[in-house]
Amino acid sequence: MISLNNITRSFNGPKGKIIALSDISMTISPGELLAVRGPSGCGKSTLLLTAAGMLKPDKGEVLYQDKDNPYNLTPDKRSRLRAQLIGFVFQQFHLIPYLTVQENIAVSSLILSVNNAEERAKELIKKFGLESREDHLPSQLSTGEKQRTALARALYNKPKVIMADEPTGNLDDENADIVMNHLKSYVEDGGCVLLVTHSARAAEYATSTLNMKGGLISNL
Repeated sequence: MISLNNITRSFNGPKGKIIALSDISMTISPGELLAVRGPSGCGKSTLLLTAAGMLKPDKGEVLYQDKDNPYNLTPDKRSRLRAQLIGFVFQQFHLIPYLTVQENIAVSSLILSVNNAEERAKELIKKFGLESREDHLPSQLSTGEKQRTALARALYNKPKVIMADEPTGNLDDENADIVMNHLKSYVEDGGCVLLVTHSARAAEYATSTLNMKGGLISNL
């Protein structure tokens, strides 16, 4: 579904160039929940953002469905391709504070045309147990409800891939398991997930694990 071929990405630091990714090659396939683990600063989030078409590599190639390199597209076309293929879930939720739960879930319909948009949002509200919260603002939600709303939003357009950056980082064990079980079900239905996590509990749900250290894939 998404392939990274010989990806290198660096940043300019106060003491010179910092290599965040060094000649990384990997593939995320349908039916796979790939957990990327490693210490802070090892390149995990850089890897996710590069795979997501949001951070252009210095060298190497990113391919979607073995044909489309998002970095060869104009910014507008790249955003549209990303919206069609990828859903995002982050540790900090990134819900729009002045929109209700239902509106937050359906916000991507402003970018892409969705058939029966309201029905799709209602379907996800029921699936994630948010029926009593659909008209609430994010400030009125618990932490677990915020993350369930964010995950429902990520699934709204029925994406091929979910990119999840520490999605359980702010959750207690019960809510973390709820989120991870939803991701597991999504994978079992043919989706694929790139999961960046420090959590050993979340990583237990993975079908495969990639360990990183110093911008490199590590066998440790």
